[in-house]
Amino acid sequence: MRKNLLTSLVLSTLLVTVLSGCGAASKSTTGAAVDTKAPAATTKSEKSTTLRIGYQKYGTVNFLKANGELDKALKEKGITIQWTEFPGGPQLLEAMNVGSIDVGHTGEAPPIFAQAAGTPLVYLGHEPASPASEAILIPEKSEIKSVAELKGKKVALNKGSNVHYLLVKQLEKAGLKYEDIQVVFLPPADARAAFEKGSVDAWVIWDPFFSAAETSAKAKILADGKDTVANHEFYLATRSYAENNKDTVKIVLDQLAKVDTWSKDHPKELAETLSPQLGIDVPSLERAAKRRTYGILPIDDALIIEQQKIADTFFKLGLIPKEIKVKDAVLPATK
Repeated sequence: MRKNLLTSLVLSTLLVTVLSGCGAASKSTTGAAVDTKAPAATTKSEKSTTLRIGYQKYGTVNFLKANGELDKALKEKGITIQWTEFPGGPQLLEAMNVGSIDVGHTGEAPPIFAQAAGTPLVYLGHEPASPASEAILIPEKSEIKSVAELKGKKVALNKGSNVHYLLVKQLEKAGLKYEDIQVVFLPPADARAAFEKGSVDAWVIWDPFFSAAETSAKAKILADGKDTVANHEFYLATRSYAENNKDTVKIVLDQLAKVDTWSKDHPKELAETLSPQLGIDVPSLERAAKRRTYGILPIDDALIIEQQKIADTFFKLGLIPKEIKVKDAVLPATK
């Protein structure tokens, strides 16, 4: 049964949020609608005049969209941007797999599931480790005192997301096996509802959903990523786009670095800017901003080794159907 988990993790019921403009729609491998009028993925040597960026609710890419500087910089080059929001990394990379976006960002685990599923992705860069930005949460009145007490309990998380690895490592640390708990796969909004209703005993989640649950639902941290996982954020692209649009990719990374530097020193202003766009209160966003790390770093050998450890762990657990080499998804110039 484990061997079938990849299908359910990457190809079955992932709720892909699709390009929301007008246009006809077809079905992706997840059964979600995909905009068939979106520009086709770059497959030729010509540079693309449209950059389709997938982003999530929070993160540096979200900040970049908010300040508009990347749109301005690329407009000067004759390039327009299409922004599409996704509920999580797995959904974003599914859209990349079916050719709906060119560039996006996720945590550590989604690229591994996607690479195992044949998504033609490459790593562009990453942010420093941010282990305190994800956690296993329990309700305020829960009597659970340790991860070991999750044995036999229901634990919710987004399918194939970064927190999947956090859960695996925390269970291992507590002397439990993955099958010792009941994993309930739910996207963040549904998981939050289940968590508040008491339908699940714990919820493994990342910021800003994590901070919002602490602020409004009085959720308690059972364990976070500190001393367990790195929790890197990655910037990714389709191989064809990255190879054929190197100048554009450089501009994107440069603009990400600039907004990251500003964000580090202005958590309150950042929270106030994003709150109306994300529908999350300012205190929750400010809390999340203060505990994440900042900076755009190149992909190096040490990072590849860390990603490979995660890939090997998932393969041993039967969560991906075949062994993969992370370095195969790194462009030669960045190895």
